[in-house]
Amino acid sequence: ILKLLIVRFLYLKTADVISFSLVKTCLFPFKHSDLGLMEFSEPGIFNYSTLLLSEEKSALYVGAREAIFELSMTNVTIRNNKVQWTVAEIPMNMCALKGKSKERDCLNYIRVLQVVDDERLYVCGTYAFQPQCDHLNLDDFSLEGQIEDGRGKCSFDPSQSFTTVMVDGDLYSGTAYNFLGSEPIISRYSQSRSLLRTQYSTSWLNEPSFVFADVIRGGKSRADGDDDKIYYFFTEVSVEYEFFGKLLIPRVARVCKGDLGGERTLQKKWTSFLKAKLVCSMPELNFVFNVVQDIFTLKGAEWKDTVFYGVFTSQWGNVGLSAVCAYNVSAVEEVFSKGKYMQKATVEQSHTKWVRYNGVTPSPRPGACINNLMRLQNINSSLHLPDKTLQFVRDHPLLEDPVLPIGNKPRLITKDVNYTQIVVERVEALDGNTYDIIFTGTGEMMPFRRQSPTLILLWSSTRSLYAGSDSGVVQSPTAFCSRYTSCQDCVLARDPYCAWDPKILLCLAFWDSIVIFLSAFSSVASLSQKDFQRVAVKPGSSAVLPCLLKSNLAQVTWRLNGSDLTEASRFHFIGENGLLIYSVAPEEQGYYECWSVEWVPAAGKNFSFLLAGYVLTLDLPVRTVQRGTNRSSSPNSLEAGSEAAAEGNVKASRAPLTSAGFTTAVLTSPPQTDPSLTAPTSSTVKVLRNQHVPSNPIVPHPGSQDPEAEYLQQSNGMAYLLLFLLFFALFLAALVYNCYMQYLPAPCLRLRAALLGSHKSAHQPEYRACEAGLMETAPQEKVNLSDQPTQNGKQSLRALRDTGYETEPECGNGQIPPHSFRGDSPSQEKPFDIDGDSQSIKFADADEC
Repeated sequence: ILKLLIVRFLYLKTADVISFSLVKTCLFPFKHSDLGLMEFSEPGIFNYSTLLLSEEKSALYVGAREAIFELSMTNVTIRNNKVQWTVAEIPMNMCALKGKSKERDCLNYIRVLQVVDDERLYVCGTYAFQPQCDHLNLDDFSLEGQIEDGRGKCSFDPSQSFTTVMVDGDLYSGTAYNFLGSEPIISRYSQSRSLLRTQYSTSWLNEPSFVFADVIRGGKSRADGDDDKIYYFFTEVSVEYEFFGKLLIPRVARVCKGDLGGERTLQKKWTSFLKAKLVCSMPELNFVFNVVQDIFTLKGAEWKDTVFYGVFTSQWGNVGLSAVCAYNVSAVEEVFSKGKYMQKATVEQSHTKWVRYNGVTPSPRPGACINNLMRLQNINSSLHLPDKTLQFVRDHPLLEDPVLPIGNKPRLITKDVNYTQIVVERVEALDGNTYDIIFTGTGEMMPFRRQSPTLILLWSSTRSLYAGSDSGVVQSPTAFCSRYTSCQDCVLARDPYCAWDPKILLCLAFWDSIVIFLSAFSSVASLSQKDFQRVAVKPGSSAVLPCLLKSNLAQVTWRLNGSDLTEASRFHFIGENGLLIYSVAPEEQGYYECWSVEWVPAAGKNFSFLLAGYVLTLDLPVRTVQRGTNRSSSPNSLEAGSEAAAEGNVKASRAPLTSAGFTTAVLTSPPQTDPSLTAPTSSTVKVLRNQHVPSNPIVPHPGSQDPEAEYLQQSNGMAYLLLFLLFFALFLAALVYNCYMQYLPAPCLRLRAALLGSHKSAHQPEYRACEAGLMETAPQEKVNLSDQPTQNGKQSLRALRDTGYETEPECGNGQIPPHSFRGDSPSQEKPFDIDGDSQSIKFADADEC
């Protein structure tokens, strides 16, 4: 199964104010053949990275490695024309001498395809790191052979980012101007006007990565007579923020189409170049998406209705988040026409920092296009601008005010997906609302037979989508209505492309079908009771009840015996794909129903239907019946009695079930004939499929318990008691052992002496003598301080103070030395009572006795 690259998101536009609200997310897990995709590729040709659509000629032009194709727009598998553009041997050898790969880098990658007129295309290629450009005649589909230098028009490196747009015969590009890619420029090449480019300065461009350029026309329709403008979108290394590494910042830059450069200052340089920061962030989490991957221009009837859609990622790839932000062109214009400038400031004579410029701004405003107000001042072109204005814009190309997205937050945030391309279509659905449908290409999952990331994404008004990759070109329809197999699925999906046709009972594209309104539906049960799956679970084990939602706007609701089930119980977990019961108890037997509940604004009510149903029972051991018992105590009669007892409880809370419907994911196991006659298996969960479920399943009353369950509870209680007694016995044994080994405090030692004293006195007299010697105290050392305050005060204090080290006598190995405590006075033999006044201490730590 191959997942489609196209992720579609729908947004609602009401009246003249765009109020976006997420409606749907589709990621189609279908086979390649089920999607109706058409793919084109040729053996030996790779890198289909440049696409140009000509709806007038019904042709799709494809630029690949050393080849240009003309394909049918309605069916890309049909190749109308092809032309080869290979690299000569000498340029290829020179490229290899510069350290590039001869088999990979030193080829000609077609990077530029732009329409010059109805008869010619302007094409450029990397040409072995020596970019070249030529014209392609559409009549015979051949190159003219008039080679032009492609520096500044096309990238040197096939993997290097760049962008181009053709405006009235002039080529506007953003790329690198040298072999190393260290000199980025935004330039304009014209047949009638001289080259115009940015100044080589980090203030203007600091290691940019260009992604998109487009023209917004509005000069003729604007009352102020403003000029048409070309917008560039790129990511560059920040100059205004201090960071421990290279901090990337998404930018939007603007130049005027009528810019001619300055007369003396900024000769052949842009006089209207300004740039600002694009903001795409999550304010509540203080997280910023600081890398712009692609931009799409959604143009309206007027220039001010234009919206820029962009896909953003984070500089730190381990985050795994992508976002889509939208910007009104009027908000961009507001920043460029009224925003504050930034300037360099030297800190401590060495460090340069960018701060806000608070001085007086020259007039006319630096970076502004020529308008009616300037023409009244006799400034009819940029050549007439004063030097003061030109010098200011040369030194202050960066604006402080950022461009904020619509709603000040992303339109979409998705995890574990890396968006690389984006296109947007605005359609009016049959419900009268206007939707912006977003198609995004990713770098992970592609609809190509050979997995490769999307290099380019293109959309046509014929409701087809074209994606180019390294392996080929794929054409995909924008509507996948056939994936909705029922009326409920088709209507609740609220896909602006799809509607339900009640005549042929199929979900078709709305231009091919008759719409059926949501009010025609009501909440129904799509499964009958006989369709419920029976799940037998061993007591105490876990059970999984699958339930997959078919609508992304729906909420799942579980019911047990007709009552709503919540996660208040710690044994229940309601997930996206079903219900998990951690430890099944007898009271959790019964009917489980998974309902899809969705609020439908058009109908003004909730729409719900049953997705899945299960009958959960305990898988208990089989009991044998003794002979001689009466019929009322047989297993069948007992089971019938339990079913009868539970019938009232189940019926009282059972939800209405009327009709059969959708196919749901269920647990599977080999079918069984009769659970009561089959020995329990080793599996913890068994599902009986394609078997009639009895109308009265075993649903015991919460107050009653089965004999097996009671025995299980008694066994558990006995096990807990035995475990407690075992631990208590171990504790007593440990206590006695530590008391005997003298590891415990004095009370335990006295108890030990009381219990074992007689044995010790009989066998260890020497130990008793040693102990008595330690406890003996000389009577003459008892000093009365009140009787001898002066004469014997010094001696008394010495007797009372600490005498130094207090250790046990030298009774090694239980033996008492023969000279210790035998016939000697305790007052005469005090090895640790030292008189500091009469005897000097040579070594404080000496152990001499």
